[in-house]
Amino acid sequence: MTPRRLTLVLAAVLLTGGCDMLGIESTQALTERREADGRAVGGACRHAGRALEDCYALNRKSDRSAVFAGWREMNDYMRENKIEDVTPRLSGGGELAARPKAEAEDRAAKPGGKAGKHES
Repeated sequence: MTPRRLTLVLAAVLLTGGCDMLGIESTQALTERREADGRAVGGACRHAGRALEDCYALNRKSDRSAVFAGWREMNDYMRENKIEDVTPRLSGGGELAARPKAEAEDRAAKPGGKAGKHES
């Protein structure tokens, strides 16, 4: 190998070693990020009281095993600490979830209350 080629090869090796600084994710970093995202999705689904199957259906792009791991971890945590589910305000399609009929009737019974109007 000529000295010029050796210099070019060494420069290429040194430059590609800094790809993380350029914003190019390695395969391992990408896998770890997807795993963490899936666990977060699963934990959030469990905290919202969603069934695991609903969570899979609402988050098709997430890794199913990571979603399950996050859901299970949150389930164990909630049982140990006696934490109740949080009722989700949004349905899967992004619109507000239908409120229970009793809540709408309670608002209609109040003076000046209007059933069906969204309260902030």
